[in-house]
Amino acid sequence: MVILRGGAWMPTPAALRIFKFMKLKPWYEVIKPRADLCEGKSQDASEFAVHLDRVRDGTARADYSKPDQFFAKTFLATNLLDLAAQTMRRLSGETSHTSPVFNLATNFGGGKTHALTLLYHLARHGAESHGWVGISQIRDKAAISSIPKARVAVFVGTEFDSLAGRGGDGNGPKRLTPWGEIAWQLGGEAAFNLVKEHDEKRIAPGGDVIRKLIPGDEPCLILVDELLNYCSRFRSLGLNNQLYDFLLSLSGALNPRSVLVVSVPASELEMTPEDVADYQRLTKMLDRVGKAMTMTAGAETSEIIRRRLFEWDTRAVQSDGRVHLPKEALETCGEFAHWVHGHAQQLSSSVPPDHARAHFEACYPFHPSVLSVFERKWQTVPKFQQTRGVLRMLALWIQNAYTHGYRKTHPDPLLTLGTAPLGDAIFRAAVFEQLGNRALETAATVDIAGRKEAHAVALDHEANETISKERLHQKIATAVFFESNGGTTRSEATLPEIRLAVGHPDLDLGNVETALDALTERCYYLAVERKNYKFSLKENLNKRFSDKRANIAPASIEETVMSEIDKRFVRKDGIERALFPAKSIQISDRPVLTFVIGSLHQTMEERKETLATMEQMTRENGSSNRTFKSALIWVMADSASTLRECARKQLAWEAIEDEAIELKLDESQRRQLNENIERSKRDLRDAVWRAYKHVFLLTKDNTLREIDLGMVGASSADSPITNILNRLSADGELEKGISVRLLVKNWPSAFTEWPVKAARDALYASPQFPRIIKGTEAIQDTVAKAVAQGDLAYVGKTLDGNYVPFKFRESIFAGDVEVVEEMYLISRETAEQYLQQQTKPATPVVSPVAPVAPAITNQPSVQTSLPINTPATTAGGVRLTWTCEIPAQKWMNFYTKVLSKFTSVQSLKLTLKVQVSPNGGVSKQKLDETKSALRELGLNDDVNME
Repeated sequence: MVILRGGAWMPTPAALRIFKFMKLKPWYEVIKPRADLCEGKSQDASEFAVHLDRVRDGTARADYSKPDQFFAKTFLATNLLDLAAQTMRRLSGETSHTSPVFNLATNFGGGKTHALTLLYHLARHGAESHGWVGISQIRDKAAISSIPKARVAVFVGTEFDSLAGRGGDGNGPKRLTPWGEIAWQLGGEAAFNLVKEHDEKRIAPGGDVIRKLIPGDEPCLILVDELLNYCSRFRSLGLNNQLYDFLLSLSGALNPRSVLVVSVPASELEMTPEDVADYQRLTKMLDRVGKAMTMTAGAETSEIIRRRLFEWDTRAVQSDGRVHLPKEALETCGEFAHWVHGHAQQLSSSVPPDHARAHFEACYPFHPSVLSVFERKWQTVPKFQQTRGVLRMLALWIQNAYTHGYRKTHPDPLLTLGTAPLGDAIFRAAVFEQLGNRALETAATVDIAGRKEAHAVALDHEANETISKERLHQKIATAVFFESNGGTTRSEATLPEIRLAVGHPDLDLGNVETALDALTERCYYLAVERKNYKFSLKENLNKRFSDKRANIAPASIEETVMSEIDKRFVRKDGIERALFPAKSIQISDRPVLTFVIGSLHQTMEERKETLATMEQMTRENGSSNRTFKSALIWVMADSASTLRECARKQLAWEAIEDEAIELKLDESQRRQLNENIERSKRDLRDAVWRAYKHVFLLTKDNTLREIDLGMVGASSADSPITNILNRLSADGELEKGISVRLLVKNWPSAFTEWPVKAARDALYASPQFPRIIKGTEAIQDTVAKAVAQGDLAYVGKTLDGNYVPFKFRESIFAGDVEVVEEMYLISRETAEQYLQQQTKPATPVVSPVAPVAPAITNQPSVQTSLPINTPATTAGGVRLTWTCEIPAQKWMNFYTKVLSKFTSVQSLKLTLKVQVSPNGGVSKQKLDETKSALRELGLNDDVNME
């Protein structure tokens, strides 16, 4: 994070950028939502649905009925500006580059009524509008000097009732049809009287009559909204056909300064076959006699939302109608854009790196993913209202985020896709309204938010501080929900899309994958296929897994963990294992390197007790003192909880596999099952590697030293034992052999003649020597080297005190060195003194300490025999054979008094038959020790058990 420059520590550019990001202002301190959102007022659907009739009679909300306020919050998107300009141009008498009829073709909730309201205010107020925001754009686009004032008639199909009629009782004549209502609004009672009979008989007037309604050279604007609704309601009276005829006649009767603008909603989801027929017939006719105009804003939706949902100083609105952002907002956009450019390979291309800044500035305070997801993924949802629906959802979102922001709960620089408040029931309802049903209510509240125990919420509470503070699980789950459009179609959220939606300059993107893995394991409705994610209506196997996991028997868990540990700590040549010893007698006391693997009940969580147990077992072997303390290498687990949990998961998935046929799993569930079984096995394997990271061994001061292996995994070596051996070798605690110098340096002062076996045993008994895997081979190599160099002599000893054999300053094969009590090492000085004595016959031989055979009782008999019992003559003389049963206690004396005389004879052959029959039989431990000792001597370990 810091580098040294000119003798001073300076932050790196990356660190400076993170510091700068941390100082970015929360969005709610840069711009302010409109007043009703700040005050937490209800944002029901009607707040975002313009009712043209209410605008006309002055009962609509001020934002719609007061034109100056309406224009202050309206962004003139390209198509809206074009419609306004063409309409005003024709009302001004200019017929070129315009049309007498406009058909507003946009999905339900796409901004058509808003466009009609804009035209209504312009035509009603004319030149009075010149001071409103955006009027200069319309005048410039229309190439007119002034906005014309016109007569205006409004017909809204959802409001007008041809049975009840409108008017009467002092409110003018009773009008029963659209043509009667339009005539009344255009010319009052005089105009209505022209179509009175047509109105009463509900027959559409012809062109000749309609021309009388419209003054010859006076501008008139006729606005028709929700046309199809009226047709559907009064089809039984035949008024759908009459309305069609009226509009067709009206379109041909308009004067050069009159305009008809019609809105026919395209919400085909709720249409009957008859509605579809009327819709298609009306649309074709209107498109034929006029011009189709699409009100969808597309890329300009972000500016519409900004103007509608936030308060702006009119001075901040530029000549093109776009808002000029404050300095702090531009800084935030710059930081996010720089981050996108630096991580382009990991992110979705929906925000191009080279144009990232422009995207962030266009959408502020929203992240570009928030607005683009509705265009990219939600357009295919049948009931989705592109403008009105999005506005209401975002208004509720802003209201929630602003409230929590000022409580300092979530000081986010941007409103990202993951911050959508799915935990809020009102917001959730608005989302499901756009999806067309509430089928995903359970999935959202169980997996994302809305309940305290929701999986994403729980995972955030359980996570480390960084992820928890970020609310990363909730953000990712929410982003997946929106990117997969709530699971209503086949849309999915890709990993790059998720990274872009929740990422920022201070976030480690590796945490995104970590959180996704956790969600995949925990959520009940999250479906995953090849790193593509979506929420589904169908439960995955996690619910069943959760039930199975709760019922796994503890004994099965222990057995599975111990089996996995046994599998990972594989046996190696020259090394013994002691798995999970409960008593010191269960750890053999032999001169061989022994790995002692601690049980699940002896972990470093109970450090004090575990250390005391290790120290005791290192000192003791049953009721006796342990001889080979230095041979032990303790390996203890950090904790057993993770191991048990991984085993529990594996057993739960395997239990589901046992029921797979009965459950009739589909393809995706089978894939999930197979993947989770493999993952759980891999997790348990890795858990063993990670847990058993504490190694203890005896130091020179006879205390246990701890070595922490750190974070290791299966890629470190072929087994934990190999990994530990490699670490001990690197630390100088493990050697391949022993130097002659070290052997001589640690020569026991009590010995003039040091038994070779005792020298070998010292490697495992004394911590003064390095640990060696194959001590017998190591001592053999060292002795052969020492003898050849003249540092030591390798000798046997006869009863008269002579050394036979006597190997000194000559080459011998390491394999010929016998690691037994009857063969000795003597120092160079003793060897040279012995040689001098041999050259002086009268001088007695220097007598070293004589070996004393140990007192042995209750030992098995040993029978030695040669194949031939009778003397035979060879080329060199008589060949000796002898067969006899020897008491076990006389075996040592037999060797020194008899066999030692022939040890130098290469033709000496011995055949042994050993029989041992103790009370209760030979224990498995004794058997293993016997076989190991035979192998150390290079002998066949095929021991027969009878």
